[in-house]
Amino acid sequence: MARVILGKDEVIDLVLTGLLARGHVLVRDVPGVGKTMLARALARSIGGTFARVQCTPDLLPSDILGTVVIDPRTFEARFVPGPIFAHVVVVDELNRTSPRTQAAFLEPMDEGQVTVDGQARLLPQPFFLIATLNPAEHHGTYPLPEGQLDRFTLAASVGYPPPDAERAMLAGHAGRHPIEDISPVLTPAEVVRLREAAAAVHVSPAVHDYVVRLVTATRTDPAVALGASPRASLALLRAAQGRALLQGRGYVTPDDVKALAMPVLAHRLVVRAAAAGVTDGPGTGHVAEAVVGRAVAQTEVPVFDPYHVDT
Repeated sequence: MARVILGKDEVIDLVLTGLLARGHVLVRDVPGVGKTMLARALARSIGGTFARVQCTPDLLPSDILGTVVIDPRTFEARFVPGPIFAHVVVVDELNRTSPRTQAAFLEPMDEGQVTVDGQARLLPQPFFLIATLNPAEHHGTYPLPEGQLDRFTLAASVGYPPPDAERAMLAGHAGRHPIEDISPVLTPAEVVRLREAAAAVHVSPAVHDYVVRLVTATRTDPAVALGASPRASLALLRAAQGRALLQGRGYVTPDDVKALAMPVLAHRLVVRAAAAGVTDGPGTGHVAEAVVGRAVAQTEVPVFDPYHVDT
C-alpha cells in the first residue's frame, strides 16, 4: 500500500488498524489526495474484491444493497447483489446522498449482512467499508447523523503529500500506474484469522479502566453536548488491540489507547458551539479535537508493566 500512497504510512496504519478492529473508517479530506486509491491498494493487497459507490442525491438503497428481479425466462425471483457485496467498499462523499440511503449502510456496517425483500444475506468476509467526506464543500449535502458517525471505528485524513513524496509520485506515474504492480500478500481468509488474533490480544484490567476513564472525560467536558458512547469505548479497545497486533505485541499498552484516542473519539462528539471559555487550540482543528486532547492530557495513565500484563 505504501508503494501507491507515498509518504502516508501513518494513515495506512490507521486504516489497517480499523480493518483488524473489525470496524470501518471515515476519511474526511479534499478531492484528489488518494482516498479511493488507498482502498483499492488495500483490496489488492489482501486479494479481495473492491467496489466503489458514488453517492448522489438520487441514489437509492437498492442501488447499493441489490434487488430482487423476476427472470423473464423462468418467472423465478432472482437476487441481483449490489456493490456492497465486496470485501473492500469505498463510499464516495457519503453526505451527498439522502438520509434514507445513508441509513442503508447501517445494517452492513453493524451486522455484516443486508436484508432485501425480507431475507438476510451475509456479506463476504472480511467486509470493510471506507466512507469519504469532503469537508470543504457543503452545498447539496446532508449532514451525517450522530448515530451514523458513531458506527465508524476511526476517522482519518490523508492530507497532501510532502514534496519529496509528491515528486516520487510524479516519477512513478510516468508509465503504468503503481497499483498495477501490487500483488496480494494476504488472502481474505488470512485477514479473518488476523481479526480473530487481534480480538485475542490481551487487555489488562488497568487498561480497561483507562479506556473507561478517558471516554468518561469526554462526557463531562463543559464544551460537549453529547459525549462518546459505550460503542466508542468498545471501538477504542478493539482499535488498541489491532494496533498492538500490527506492532507484533500480544498485549495492549496505555500508549496504544492514547495514540488512537483522537481518531476514535473526536468525530463522535457533539460540541456546544458557544461553550464559555472554550476555543480551538493550536493544531486541534476544531473543538471536538480540543476536547479529546484535554481528556488525554488530564486522564491519569495507569502504571503498566509489560512483563506482568495480567496486573
